[in-house]
Amino acid sequence: RDARRLVNAVGADHVQATQTNQAGTKISTWSYRNFRSLLNIASCIFLNAQLFRGIVSTIGAVLVGTALVAAAPPADRRDVDTRFPYTGPAIPVGDWVDPTVKGNGKGFPRLVEAPAVKPKSSNPTNNVNVISLAYIPGGMNIHYQTPFGLGSAPQVQWGTQQDNLCNVATGQSNTYARTPPCSLAPVTQCSEHFHEVQITGLKPNTKYWYRIPAANGTTESQTLSFRTGHAAGDRSEFTIAVLNDMGYTNAYGTHKYLNNAVEDGLAFAWHGGDISYADDWYSGILPCEDSWPVCYNGSSTRLPGGPPYPAEYLDAPLPAGETPNQGGPQGGDMSVLYESNWDLWQQWMNPIWSKVPYMVLPGNHEASCAEFDGGNNTLTAYLNNDQANSSAAKSALNYYSCPESQRNFTTFQHRFRMPGKESGGVGNFWYSFDHGLAHFISIDTETDFAYSPEWPFIRDIKGDETLPTEAQTFITDSGPFGRIDNNNWKDNKAYEQYQWLAKDLAAVDRKKTPWIFINGHRPMYSSQTSSYQKNVRNAFEELMLEHGVDAYFAGHIHWYERLFPLGANGTIDTASIKDINTYYTNEGKSITHIVNGMAGNIESHSELSANQPVLNITAVLNARDYGFSKLKITSTSATWEFIKGGDGSVGDKLTLLKK
Repeated sequence: RDARRLVNAVGADHVQATQTNQAGTKISTWSYRNFRSLLNIASCIFLNAQLFRGIVSTIGAVLVGTALVAAAPPADRRDVDTRFPYTGPAIPVGDWVDPTVKGNGKGFPRLVEAPAVKPKSSNPTNNVNVISLAYIPGGMNIHYQTPFGLGSAPQVQWGTQQDNLCNVATGQSNTYARTPPCSLAPVTQCSEHFHEVQITGLKPNTKYWYRIPAANGTTESQTLSFRTGHAAGDRSEFTIAVLNDMGYTNAYGTHKYLNNAVEDGLAFAWHGGDISYADDWYSGILPCEDSWPVCYNGSSTRLPGGPPYPAEYLDAPLPAGETPNQGGPQGGDMSVLYESNWDLWQQWMNPIWSKVPYMVLPGNHEASCAEFDGGNNTLTAYLNNDQANSSAAKSALNYYSCPESQRNFTTFQHRFRMPGKESGGVGNFWYSFDHGLAHFISIDTETDFAYSPEWPFIRDIKGDETLPTEAQTFITDSGPFGRIDNNNWKDNKAYEQYQWLAKDLAAVDRKKTPWIFINGHRPMYSSQTSSYQKNVRNAFEELMLEHGVDAYFAGHIHWYERLFPLGANGTIDTASIKDINTYYTNEGKSITHIVNGMAGNIESHSELSANQPVLNITAVLNARDYGFSKLKITSTSATWEFIKGGDGSVGDKLTLLKK
C-alpha cells in the first residue's frame, strides 16, 4: 500500500503483481518501467520492513538521476591552469610509424586487457571497464569506470547472500576531458566517466556480495564479493600486500603472485605511487642514451645485474621504422598514448582490486604527461611545436607542454577514490585508516611540503609576480592540494599536510592499534642518495619519531632495500637489532625503513654507480628481482616478506617485535 502511494505521488507508471510472503499472506509488489534492476530486489525489500526506507531513498535518487550527478561536490584538487595555450599535437602518440589512436598494425602494437565486464553485445555502445575497491570507515567504496555516462546516478546492488542482493547504494559520477576522448577509442578499452558508490554501516570482517546494474548501454556485472576490514582493536592477525613502482612492463610476476595472495585471503593491497607509468608513453620515440640503465639496442643491450639477458632483448626485432628505446625490446610493451596506458594497466588489475581494497598514493609518474626530454629534445619539438620525429635547439618543456587533462595529477585524482575526506586528509594524496591492530597512513612525498620534488607556481614566481610566465614553469609543476599558511612555502609547518599528519598521529589509540605504518613514495634514506631525501626527512621524520611510527615504506628507487632501524639523521639503532632478520620496535627512538620499489616498471632496476658503495645503513639490497612484499600483523609481531616475481619465493624476511 505504501509503495503504491509512493508511485502515485511521483506520477510514475507502475504495475502490480502478487506473491506469497513467508507467512502465507498475499502482498503487493511493484516496479518501475525501465528500472529493471529494481525488479530483482523488490520482493526481498518488502519481506524486510526495515529496508523500506533504503528503497525509498534509492528510488528518489534514480528519479533525479542527472541532477544528482550535476550536484556532486567537486573533488579535492587544484584546478588545471590554462592561461597559456597547449600548442602540441591534438593527440600525442608515441609512435612515428603509426600515429593513430587505434593503430593500423604497422607500428607498435596497441595492447589490450579484458574489461571488468564482458559486454553482451559484440558492438557495445557503453561498458563497465574497471571495477575497484577502497576502504572507507565502516564500509567500502566501489569505484567503476565507463567510456560514456550512465544517464543516471551510479548504483550498486549488494547483500550478505550471493543470490539475494536486497540493497541498493547510489553514488556520484565525475569526468574530465581526457585526450583522446573515448569517442575515438574502442569502447571496451577506454574510461572517461568515473563512478563512486559508497556502502556504509557494514559489519567488520564480514563478506558481502555486490553487483553493478546495467545502465545506458552497459552490461550488468557478474556478482562479486569483498570482505570488510577488521574493526580497530580486533586482535585477529591479517596480511596485506605492499608494492611500489609497478606499471605494465616487467610486472608479470608481481601481478601473478599478487593474484595468488588475493586468493589466499589478502586483506588489502597498498600501492605507494608510480602506479601505471602512463607518462612513459613516449618511450618508443626517444632514442637511446648511454645514461639509461636499460635500452633496447640489439646485441649491445645491457641490463642491471648482468647476463644472462632474456632472449627477447637480444633476438626480437623492432617493428620496421621504429627507434631503439628505453625499457623493453618491442617499444610497444606499453601503450603509446598516455591515457591508454592508464586504461591498460587498470583493466589488467581488475581480477585483484575488484576483490580486495586497493589503496594508492601519489608518485612522480602520476604528475603529468612527461618528466624530461629525450635526446635531440624530441619531446620539446613534438609537444611544444607539433613537429613529429623532429628535434629542437634546446629543451623547453613547461607546465603547458602537456594537454590540459594530463597536468597536475588530474588522471590520478579521477581514477581512484581514497578516504581523504573521511580521515580529514585530502583526496588520494594523504589519508589514514585503521585495520585491526594497525593504523595505516598514506602521505604525499611529491607535493605539499617545503622543497617538494613537484611544486606549486608560488615557487616559480619572482619579485612582485603573482603567477609565473610560461617559461618559468616546469612540466611537473603541481599542487598545492592543501593549504599553505600565508603562502610560506619554505616552512613545513605551514602546510596543511604537515598539520594533518601531526593531528592524525596524535589521535592514534595505541591500545587499539599498537602498530603505525606509513607509506610514501620517496624514501628518506637509501644507499642511492639524493637531495630530495633530506627534504622528505625535514618534512616528516621528526613527527614520525615523536609519535612512535614503527615502519616507513617507500619506493621510487627501483630495487629492494631493507635498512637497519634508524633514528634521527640516519643513526643506526643497534640496540633494536636482535639479528639480521629480526628487529625490536623502539617507539620514539627509531623507525624501520624499507625501499620497496621493485614491482615492475619499464625503466628497469636502479643500480649504484661504480664509485658509489652500499652504505652501512643498508641491511639487504636486491637490484635484480622484481616482486612485491607481504606484511603479516599480529599483536606482538609484524612479519615482512619480499616475494620474488620470478618464482614466488621469499627473497627477504624481517620480523618486527613489539617490546
